[in-house]
Amino acid sequence: MAGQFRSYVWDPVLILSQIVLMQTVYYGSLGLWLALVDGLVRSTPSLDQMFDAEILGFSTPPGRLSMMSFVLNALTCALGLLHFIRRGKQCLDFTVTVHFFHLLGCWFYSSRFPSALTWWLVQAVCIALMAVIGEYLCMRTELKEIPLNSAPKSNV
Repeated sequence: MAGQFRSYVWDPVLILSQIVLMQTVYYGSLGLWLALVDGLVRSTPSLDQMFDAEILGFSTPPGRLSMMSFVLNALTCALGLLHFIRRGKQCLDFTVTVHFFHLLGCWFYSSRFPSALTWWLVQAVCIALMAVIGEYLCMRTELKEIPLNSAPKSNV
């Protein structure tokens, strides 16, 4: 396949390491955003803010702050896609994978499937933001000009 621009080789170790890395970026940055927001309003941090689907909502201040943290986390994870995935075509795949594992984590943590409509809306908005912004950033770097040296290689 010498005529292709890029050749892809199935590398499960690379894919699994990228999944683990993106999960680390997701939970690390979400924890930092929640800690920052909790510190600003002098609230006590809790794992419920991250994994309990019932806490997200428009009616309570902790719910609104958690929603804001999730949205800010989507923007931060888009930068993670740019730095660690680097392929616009793979941004949606990794975004959905990260949020699927988050769904499993929420299900395991609360021992029930997330049924709150606000949780699903927040996750849908975060998936859209993370994937679109991550893809935009990756495509921007992929489409940069490749500098060509016009000088001769040697003066023979």
